Amino acid sequence: MAGDKNTHDNPGTTKTDVVLIGAGIMSATLGALIRQLQPDWSISVFERLDAAAAESSDPWNNAGTGHSALCELNYTPQGADGSVDISKAITINEQFQVSRQFWAHAIEKGILDTPSEFINPIPHVSFCHGEDGVDYLRKRYDALASQTLFADMEYIDDDALFAKKLPLMSEGRDFADPVALNWYENGTDVDFGALTQKLLNSVAEGGSVNFGHAVTDLDKQSDGSWIVKVVNLRTKRKQKIHAGFVFVGAGGGALHLLQKSGIKEARQFGGFPVSGAFFRCTNPELIDEHQAKVYGRAAVGAPPMSVPHLDTRVINHKPGLLFGPYAGWSPKFLKEGSNLDLLTSITPFNAFPIASIAPKEFGLLKYLISELAAGPADRVKTLQEFVPRAVGGDWELITAGQRVQVIRKKGPMNGALEFGTAVVNSADGTMAGLLGASPGASTAVPAMLDVLERCFPRHFESWKPALTDMIPSFGQKLNSTPSLFREVWDWTSKVLELSSSPAEQPVAGTDRRVAAPTSV
Repeated sequence: MAGDKNTHDNPGTTKTDVVLIGAGIMSATLGALIRQLQPDWSISVFERLDAAAAESSDPWNNAGTGHSALCELNYTPQGADGSVDISKAITINEQFQVSRQFWAHAIEKGILDTPSEFINPIPHVSFCHGEDGVDYLRKRYDALASQTLFADMEYIDDDALFAKKLPLMSEGRDFADPVALNWYENGTDVDFGALTQKLLNSVAEGGSVNFGHAVTDLDKQSDGSWIVKVVNLRTKRKQKIHAGFVFVGAGGGALHLLQKSGIKEARQFGGFPVSGAFFRCTNPELIDEHQAKVYGRAAVGAPPMSVPHLDTRVINHKPGLLFGPYAGWSPKFLKEGSNLDLLTSITPFNAFPIASIAPKEFGLLKYLISELAAGPADRVKTLQEFVPRAVGGDWELITAGQRVQVIRKKGPMNGALEFGTAVVNSADGTMAGLLGASPGASTAVPAMLDVLERCFPRHFESWKPALTDMIPSFGQKLNSTPSLFREVWDWTSKVLELSSSPAEQPVAGTDRRVAAPTSV
C-alpha cells in the first residue's frame, strides 16, 4: 500500500495511500500513528476551514479537561440502591493513560515539543453540596480510592480546607449547606488545538495538509479503493484523490460524509445536535484566585456534556477561567455548518429511529427548552452555585463548539441516544469514521488504535512491537498492574513536565479521607 503521485489509469487523479478528512485531533492522531508505524505510506489531509483544530478541537470550544474520569461525575453514576458504578471511570482513565503515553513518546521522538504548550498540571476536583451530594461523593471516593488509577484521590468535607483550596468558590458561601470534594492533585489541562497542530506537522512530512478544501463526494471503486472528490474553496478548482483508505474525522460533519460514501454501516446512525456556550472570566484577579477544574452534577435530564464546571484553562501559556456549559440548540452539525444539517442527515434508514427518540428523551428536551429560555440573570445564578459572589460584569458569554450526539439504530422503528464516541468502519476496512462527543479528544489515541485494528488487521499484528515501544502498557490494564502504572506514570510525568509519582495503592481498609486541619 505505497502510493506514487499520479496514476497511469486515471490521468489527472492524484494517488495517496491514506486520506484523512478533517484537521482535528482525531485525524492528526491517526496520521501521527500511521507515520510512525508505516512511514512509507503517503497521507493527505483535507480540511474545509482555513486552520487546524478550528472546530471541536479548538481550545475555546472544549473544556480541555484531559478527560480521565477523575472529576467528571457522569462517569460514576449512582444506582437506585445508592451504590456508585465506577466501571466506566476505570475504562476512561485507562484510555487517557494510553493517550498520555503516546504524547510522551512523541516528545522523546521529536514529533512533539514544548509540553507546556499543550499540557499543564491542574487539579481535577468533583464538587457537591447538600446532604445527598456529600453522601454521594463519600461513596464515590470509597469506591474509587482503592483502585490503582485513583489512589491519589482525597475526600474533603472540611469547610476550612475547602476555603483554602478553592477560595473563589468559598467567598460568600453559606456552609450551613454542607459541601464535599473529591480532589485529585495530579490532573491536567490539555490544549487540543495546540496538540493537533503539532501532530499535523509530523503528518505533513511525506504527505500533505490542505486547508480550505472540502470533500464533496466519496466513490468506492471495484478494487475497494476510493475516489475522493475535493474542491478548493478559494480557487474552486476540483480534483480527484485515489486512496486505499479513508478516515472521516470531520467532527459533526462525519455523519454526512459517511452517509455519502454509501457504506451500509452508516445506515445504523443518526445524529442529534447540541450546542453550548461558556462564561469566560474577564477579571484577572478572579482568574488568579482559582486553579482547578471543578465539576459538579448535571441537572436532571441534562446530557453528560452539560455537566457544570468551573474550569482553569492554560492557552498560549496564559491562564483563563471558564464556567459552563450552558446548553443550546441549533440544527447545525458544525459551528460553521448549515441550518439544513439535521434535516439532510435524515434518511429512509434512520428516520424512524430518530423519531423514536423524542418520547424516550423527554427529560432532555425539557432541559434544552428551559436552557433556551434562560436569560443573562439565570446564567449568573447558575454560576453562583460555584462562585457565590459572581457578578455578570466579570464574565463574557462565548459560543462553544457544536456537538452531535449519536443516535444508534436498535431496530426498524427504534433508536437509542448515546453519549460517547462511536467508531464506524466499512466491512472491508477501507473506510472508517468517528461519531459522537465526550470523552472524545482525551481518548483520541485508543480510539485511533481501535480504527487501526479494525481496518488493518493483518498489519496490526506486525505493528504490535512498535506500538508497545510507543505505549508501554499496550495490551495491558494499568489498574490491575500497580507497578507498571507507577512506572509509566513517572515516565510520562517527567517527559511531559507534569507532576510527581502518584501515591502507592492504599492497603485494603485504609481510609485516606482528609482530616480537618487544626488550623488554616
